[in-house]
Amino acid sequence: MHTLQQIMTYQQTVDYLFSRLPMYSRIGADAFKKDLTNTIRLCDALGNPQKQFKSVHIAGTNGKGSTSHMLAAILQTAGYHTGLYTSPHLKDFRDRIKLNGEWCDERFVVDFTERIQPLIDEIEPSFFEITVAMAFDYFANQKVDIAVIEVGLGGRLDSTNIITPELSIITNIGYDHMNMLGDSLAEIAGEKAGIIKPGIPVVIGEVIPETKHVFESKAAADLSSGRQVSPIFYAEEKSYVAGWQYEHHQLNVEVVDKRNDAHHTYQLDLPGLYQIKNLLTVLEATHQLQLQGWKTGIDMVQQALPHVKRLTGLNGRWEVIHHNPVVVLDVGHNVTGMEEIKKKVELFD
Repeated sequence: MHTLQQIMTYQQTVDYLFSRLPMYSRIGADAFKKDLTNTIRLCDALGNPQKQFKSVHIAGTNGKGSTSHMLAAILQTAGYHTGLYTSPHLKDFRDRIKLNGEWCDERFVVDFTERIQPLIDEIEPSFFEITVAMAFDYFANQKVDIAVIEVGLGGRLDSTNIITPELSIITNIGYDHMNMLGDSLAEIAGEKAGIIKPGIPVVIGEVIPETKHVFESKAAADLSSGRQVSPIFYAEEKSYVAGWQYEHHQLNVEVVDKRNDAHHTYQLDLPGLYQIKNLLTVLEATHQLQLQGWKTGIDMVQQALPHVKRLTGLNGRWEVIHHNPVVVLDVGHNVTGMEEIKKKVELFD
């Protein structure tokens, strides 16, 4: 039996989590649990921390990480105590769990793991299930005003899907993880649409004919079961990009709001051209949050977007780390993501 009795340091604790728990990056699909039972058990044991804070839930094949970080930066700029859960981590395990852009405390990781270790031995959860429970516990303990929660894989059966958010967001649908999510875009959309909750508004970033009916079916009311309609908003129907310029490693984008024909310019420190699509998603998300009373108006968006990397610690999105020669880091990892990177490379000067 694995034990933490001798574990005292942060690094030893992380090593324990990596070696003890099934981890997708190490063993693939076998680490993916096809139900929420373990996550529910873990969170029950912790007093259901996911019910103690407001949240925004973000799924999608591509763009959900950038969208999550942009939205977190806007909420931070508006003065909210903002949690951010994303995966995977790039530099340190704690990169997954942030509060106002700062990694969670090392001591918290150690204490949490020691506290939950008997249950780990009992139910044998996956690495991802433990990290989700850890994030929810941290956000509850830190009394965040709101947390931005990125789905790990899929949506319907993802461990994060035990929250009831203020808003759900689905960035787009593409071919990825087909061995677990399905062979068609409609099947994949069905898994990601699993984050849509009755009565909770949902923003869809990009939509195509193969997926639109899936979202609308999931969002529709079901009078026989008492399920409320989930208001659905398509970002591409609410605004459009009138023009853009790339200069000094910043992306300047002019967006027109179709509701009132108002023109606004946004400067992004995430310069990949694919961020234009994410921007429209973020703008509709902040509009919907503003309608709910959150301080996420255009002024906050314009203040935050030039500083997303500094505010949230985001890395790996068309990140230029060296000049002459130019060296760029990007975490695009599937066909759609690589196609977007290719477009940027072709335009790069």
